[in-house]
Amino acid sequence: MTQLIRVEDLRVVAGDPGSEVEIVKGVSFALEKGEVLALIGESGSGKTTIALALLGYARRGCRLSGGVVQVGEHDMLALSEKELQGLRGNRVSYIAQSAAAAFNPAKKLLDQVVEGPLIHGLGTRAELEAKAIGLFRDLALPNPERIGRRYPHQVSGGQLQRVMAAMALISDPLLVVLDEPTTALDVTTQIDVLRAFKRVVRERGATAVYVSHDLAVVAQMADQIVVLNGGQILEQSATAPLLKAPAHDYTRSLLAAARPDTRIRPPCGIAEEGPLLTITGLTAGYGNKNLHGMPAIRVLEDIDLTVRRGQAIGVIGESGSGKSTLARVVAGLLTPALGGLTFDGQPLGGSLSERTPEQFRRIQMVFQNADTALNPMHSVATILSRPLKMYFGLKGAALQARIGELLDLVRLPRDMADRRPNELSGGQKQRVNLARALAAKPDLILCDEVTSALDTVVGAAILELLRDLRQQLGVSYLFISHDISTVRALCDDIVVMYSGHKVHAGRRESFAEAPYHPYTDLLIHSVPELRQGWLETCGATSGELPPIGERANLPELCTFLNRCPMRIDGLCNRTAPNRRTLDNGSEILCHRDAADLLVTQRGVTPTSFGAYA
Repeated sequence: MTQLIRVEDLRVVAGDPGSEVEIVKGVSFALEKGEVLALIGESGSGKTTIALALLGYARRGCRLSGGVVQVGEHDMLALSEKELQGLRGNRVSYIAQSAAAAFNPAKKLLDQVVEGPLIHGLGTRAELEAKAIGLFRDLALPNPERIGRRYPHQVSGGQLQRVMAAMALISDPLLVVLDEPTTALDVTTQIDVLRAFKRVVRERGATAVYVSHDLAVVAQMADQIVVLNGGQILEQSATAPLLKAPAHDYTRSLLAAARPDTRIRPPCGIAEEGPLLTITGLTAGYGNKNLHGMPAIRVLEDIDLTVRRGQAIGVIGESGSGKSTLARVVAGLLTPALGGLTFDGQPLGGSLSERTPEQFRRIQMVFQNADTALNPMHSVATILSRPLKMYFGLKGAALQARIGELLDLVRLPRDMADRRPNELSGGQKQRVNLARALAAKPDLILCDEVTSALDTVVGAAILELLRDLRQQLGVSYLFISHDISTVRALCDDIVVMYSGHKVHAGRRESFAEAPYHPYTDLLIHSVPELRQGWLETCGATSGELPPIGERANLPELCTFLNRCPMRIDGLCNRTAPNRRTLDNGSEILCHRDAADLLVTQRGVTPTSFGAYA
């Protein structure tokens, strides 16, 4: 094989001249043609900074101060900006974490895919459009001949991520840099995208650098792994031996954090008391209402749910399942069309204006993205002081003392009170986000994907903090996530939602082994495992899933009908299922009984499959 990428003693500094700080400290590695190398580490480890250096690029406030970055015959650190522009999007391509932010919303997808190679003179428009359609097909995009005519907002997140991959690969680059390309995706979508990436990279013999904080994902993609911390390489090895016997303690900590079912100790010593929040027959959605008061787009249908005092309930499902809409209804940010809510035995109004100040205080929400939830112009002290002043009228020394107590609660140093959000790490910002909710002394906290944007180590620390705060304060959680392993590690009960319906609910213990609702089975087998080869076999228990169709949204049929590998023709496509209780106490919305589910989910095809008379 031929060495294609060579990085020697790479150094990057940040800050103003005279006060620069070295953030990448003498990093060296090499990559053969056709190999995939992973850069892995926590936020701030330097992995994205190193990946961008492969394009000869440094972010604002940073400078490539020394070393060698050789891509093919090109010394990226010795080239002028004009020469680098001729290589970027041509010989070196980049796939960003957020496809939604990378596309122009005013241009069609195909126009954006062929724009770069047209600028670089790599072919005629007709030739490049034909090549793009071929890539769409290779990347398993639906309707490859027509999807390019759509605008970015007209395709799903997973489809947009694959279109970005086509944009990166269309120039047949020497090197493709993939920067956390699946972090923001649902676990089921992530599998499709990873499979498409891996197949195309292998088939085309592309050389790639994959940036990630998730070792389980990296295990499916990389030939070798570079472990980074503090801008330095701590360990470098082929993938298999590193996963089996990591040499460095830090690598072992990453491996431990990647096993979510074991990284959090089960809650103990917490007595669940009477009902705190009760939801009955809830239907909600968006858009203009008809004469019967029903919204044009129904997102939630007939939801029943009870949260007891001191209890943590996890709500899981893919994007569009309705889980965040459920949180918005409980928070008073969306008025339900049907159904009722009761909080601590009293009616809970559908909007904030219908709630008492005390109800408003006792239900707080922690949002997914702390970057947008925290005012960048305010200090941490100012952010925390607002609820303390509003709810309790604190001021002066009492206010400052309580701010210090809140920082202690979320395990942040008290001197961080004077910092602004842009001076904090992602995990620190999420702790401030949580401290603001705790300032109100709530009884119920709505946690909406609070760890999904964090790396595995920081996310594990936030989950541990939530567990300890629950034990210390007796607070209840409605914990929303798309990752069943995260929910299973923290919560007592789990509710699985699909297309606005509650399809499975039960105690955490009942999710440890089959039987499950077919959709729950899909979610469980979509969480990457820490072993090579998992990606090629992970669909074995769920089967091939057809695309979601309009029929699945008809209320008189099963909501999961068109994606279910266990559907019974003649029954599932004619009659809506009733709720049934399994032997383990779980409740599912399915025509299948426990015996059928159990046999199928253990890998044996039952004789009852096929047409239903």
